[in-house]
Amino acid sequence: MSIRLKLLLSYAAMLVIPLISIILISLLMVIVFRGDLQGIKSIYESTEELFGQEEVKHIAQEIKRSFELQPNILNNQSYLEEMTNELQKRDSEIIVRVDGEVLYRSLDIQKFSDVSSNLPPFNRNEAFRQYPAKKIGNANYSFMQFDFHYQNNKQGTLFIISKVNPTTYFIRKYFPTLFLSLIFVLIVTHILLTTFMSKNIIRPLQALRNAASEIKEGNLDFQIKVNGKDEIGQLGIMFEEMRSRLQTSIQVQEQYEVNRKELISNISHDLKTPLTTIRGYIDGILDGVADTPEKNLKYMQTIAVKAEELDHLINELFLYSKLDLNQQQFHFEAVNVLAFLMDWSEELEFELEKQGITYHSDIQLDPSAMFLLDRDQFKRVLNNIIQNSVRYMDKQQPSIQLTAHCTESEAILEIRDNGSGIDPEALQHIFERFYRADESRNARTGGSGLGLAIAKQIMLGHQGGIEAYSKLRVGTTIKLCIPIATRG
Repeated sequence: MSIRLKLLLSYAAMLVIPLISIILISLLMVIVFRGDLQGIKSIYESTEELFGQEEVKHIAQEIKRSFELQPNILNNQSYLEEMTNELQKRDSEIIVRVDGEVLYRSLDIQKFSDVSSNLPPFNRNEAFRQYPAKKIGNANYSFMQFDFHYQNNKQGTLFIISKVNPTTYFIRKYFPTLFLSLIFVLIVTHILLTTFMSKNIIRPLQALRNAASEIKEGNLDFQIKVNGKDEIGQLGIMFEEMRSRLQTSIQVQEQYEVNRKELISNISHDLKTPLTTIRGYIDGILDGVADTPEKNLKYMQTIAVKAEELDHLINELFLYSKLDLNQQQFHFEAVNVLAFLMDWSEELEFELEKQGITYHSDIQLDPSAMFLLDRDQFKRVLNNIIQNSVRYMDKQQPSIQLTAHCTESEAILEIRDNGSGIDPEALQHIFERFYRADESRNARTGGSGLGLAIAKQIMLGHQGGIEAYSKLRVGTTIKLCIPIATRG
């Protein structure tokens, strides 16, 4: 639910809830004080003006003054009927009582037999009195009493009974209660709505503000918990994602810094080793240690070998940097991998035989399958894998095997050896730059540590994949996957 809809509903509730509450309270009070709901519909009917009782009182004052001027006027039936007609226009009736006997009463009052018998007694001390409304039948009536002395000092009383507008009567009688109830309902409603809005809007915003403050201070090690599917909930989710990505970015940056330091350290070590050797032999020549032509030739040959190693290391480092930065240009062409592997396999078998390594190949590729390859770079991948296998051979009868087959979408090549194998903890790192399973960097297993890292970058550039499987003291398998471009 959106914030806009929540606000609209809350504002509507602020109007509707108090209104419904007032109506319910009014109905309950009617039932309590009146006993039933009859005549409630008369509230919706047209009624006299709110201050109609003042006009009735004015007519009563006129009757009283007329009586004071003409004491016998209450015996005049026509006068009383005329006053009755005036009062009936205002829903009022008249009763004249002398010495306890009703001398005159309106025709409409006659149907209420208990009215005449329950009239208040004569009270000369208060010539005019007004009594609270009294229920007669299904309506409420108010009583006005005028006491006077009649002929022969008889006690006379004029009663004017007025029908009270139900709405006016109810409001006048229960207005304080209704008003206080309305105030109470409004206060409770506002408290509940404020609590609800605070829980669903204000508190999440405060949580986001606190989170922003933490991020500003550089603290990202926390989690933003803002629930809900509205705009604030979505904002909280995006804010948490931003915090998580920022934290990850910083962690990656820190890891890059660690890697940079390791890279500098590894480069320094690998460059320093041949340079130290070259410098040592040059010093030997300059100091006259190589005092014979044979020694001098040996020193120069060693310098040449180390210079070549140094050049190879720099070239591999430069290549890896270009691959890592996606700056290496690949020259792709449609290649029949079956023919390509057959030619490469023949060359490899010849080279391995000279080193005493047995080589077997099982190439079962679709002759019509074509692959987009950079021939030189893909050959570099294969050669790096073979060099790595040869470097870690430790068996009396070393062997390397190449298998290749096709699936519907790719060619799978596997190069297996029976070398020393790789420790499981080291296996997951062998495609990282400068990583060596043998950290001693001795002459036999020495290398740049970039061979397999370069192979992985080249395979990624070919939209392919490279994986390694190994068992310690049994051997290692490198698996290459190359997507098929077309089939003939």
